[in-house]
Amino acid sequence: MADPRRIPHFIHGQPRDGTSGRWGEVFDPATGAVQAQVALASAEEASAAVAAAQAAFPAWAATPPLARARVLFRYKALLEQHADELAAAITAEHGKVLADARGEVTRGIEVVEFACGAPHLLKGEHSMDVGRDVDSWSEHAPLGVVAGITPFNFPCMVPMWMFPVALACGNSFVLKPSERDPTAPMILARLLKEAGLPDGVFNVVHGDKTAVDALLDDPRVQAISFVGSTPIAEYIYARGSANGKRVQALGGAKNHMVVLPDADLDQAAAALLGAAYGSAGERCMAISVAVCVGDATADALISRLKPMVEGLRIGPGHQGEPDMGPLVTAAHRDRVRGYVDAGVAEGATLVVDGRGLEVDGAPDGFFLGGCLFDQVTPAMRIYREEIFGPVLCVLRVTDFEAALALVNAHEYGNGTAVFTRDGDAARQFAHRVQAGMVGINVPIPVPMAFHSFGGWKRSLFGPLHMHGPDGVRFYTRLKTITARWPTGVRDPEFVMPTMK
Repeated sequence: MADPRRIPHFIHGQPRDGTSGRWGEVFDPATGAVQAQVALASAEEASAAVAAAQAAFPAWAATPPLARARVLFRYKALLEQHADELAAAITAEHGKVLADARGEVTRGIEVVEFACGAPHLLKGEHSMDVGRDVDSWSEHAPLGVVAGITPFNFPCMVPMWMFPVALACGNSFVLKPSERDPTAPMILARLLKEAGLPDGVFNVVHGDKTAVDALLDDPRVQAISFVGSTPIAEYIYARGSANGKRVQALGGAKNHMVVLPDADLDQAAAALLGAAYGSAGERCMAISVAVCVGDATADALISRLKPMVEGLRIGPGHQGEPDMGPLVTAAHRDRVRGYVDAGVAEGATLVVDGRGLEVDGAPDGFFLGGCLFDQVTPAMRIYREEIFGPVLCVLRVTDFEAALALVNAHEYGNGTAVFTRDGDAARQFAHRVQAGMVGINVPIPVPMAFHSFGGWKRSLFGPLHMHGPDGVRFYTRLKTITARWPTGVRDPEFVMPTMK
């Protein structure tokens, strides 16, 4: 068997071989085989990427926004041409099915499309005569070198939540993607260069905590964007902020879908199936908890869900048309399976048990079947903690107020949904629920690129969400200018200026 290919860094417009001597294994989740090795950067290699970005920043910041937008327009066209290549890379290294991978690429391209509006997005505000012969206006200035640290579950889309807006705003960028599926980010870098982005404006450095800490501690890095688990998000926020950086750190989730007695249960069951088990549950917006109002609602919903979960088509993401592929690594599969074990031990009813799944032709793949729990209580680990796998928990409550209180009491507040035909109940839920993204008969309410993505509570550290208007605010500094052109000698003023 040939040695696995080696994946380098991308610094100053060129692939750069790793020099640290440390390599990470990249698996094919469908077979369990090692398919590549990725360079794990030393602190010096991370510093070299920052240096390249710093050197490229002044010229890029001075490039007119319209010229930056034209690079992004060409980039958008290249991404569309290479969408299948990107999707295939995602499926090969993450494991999600091809149709889902194509959807990920599409959602990433939508942020590029939004960022192409840079000339409009960066317009400031202007006021004439804020005082006698005094005008005032605002400008959005780029920050400098900014960095993104992204997770394994969306190796294409989540980086594109960050760098297209950052580049449109005139910043240079260093991306530290997940070392578990690094090929898609390298394709993104290659296509940026092909689109005409100057060398050094966008760099990719692979690695683990060594590279992350180097970026967090480097004084040349002005801002850090992160998506991942809550413990790491809290770490990123604390260390980056202590070093004077602007930080947005998106953490974990436990997304609830409240099902009211008047809901269309066929619609709700179908929505839950896709939202809980799509991408093997490895989504921060996956619905992992169904909150049923009333035992009759729960019984009717589970009677619909049970055969649907048992009938999930599970297999390698690139073969046929499976509903669900493998999990990303054997260690993560075993961790998720451990949660199922814990749920059984704590007394939840395991309605569908996917632990014994065997996939024909893929005995060593990282597969786990869909699991469905009933009679889950808020005290159980499977309810409190983010599982990040194909496990759906059903909780039963007595009424709408109890459902709302349950959602609001959880430490996470990323996304949530309510299924109902009652407009008043939907309106009350939307306004009173403590979560950053809310769906009404929409199970996964991920905002479009021209709105902003982010949660509440321990799902987000930092005040600004990603992409959309908040993305522009995050990647720029506001500067306000007040001007008066002299029309003669004026007497000194020793008091606070006011409008007289």
